[in-house]
Amino acid sequence: METTIKDGVFIHISRGTEDPHRVLMGLTLAEKMFEDKDVLVFFDIQGVEVPLKNGNVIEFREFESSTILLTKLIKKGILVCVCPMCLKAANHQPEDLIEGVKLAEKEAFFNFTQGRILSLNY
Repeated sequence: METTIKDGVFIHISRGTEDPHRVLMGLTLAEKMFEDKDVLVFFDIQGVEVPLKNGNVIEFREFESSTILLTKLIKKGILVCVCPMCLKAANHQPEDLIEGVKLAEKEAFFNFTQGRILSLNY
């Protein structure tokens, strides 16, 4: 039986509540890409505020909210990571993250897929 290697999509979100369109586009695209790609979502800079337990819910036009999208991504097994240095710089702790969100480790950036990696920035 032949195993097909899927390509990976690395979605980098560095914006937060100040740019809801970018944040929700990145999360929506992560869900769509996961249909046939390996996906990793990485939050840094202002993006670390998005996956916080007590963070603001991000909403924008016809997009689903950040809470709904993050819940879907985590339930599907999509790797959702946060930069630990950026989290600390924003005065937050790992315990402040939504359940299922991980602290980023450099090896995860290379090990989430066996195929090529496409990077998208929001």
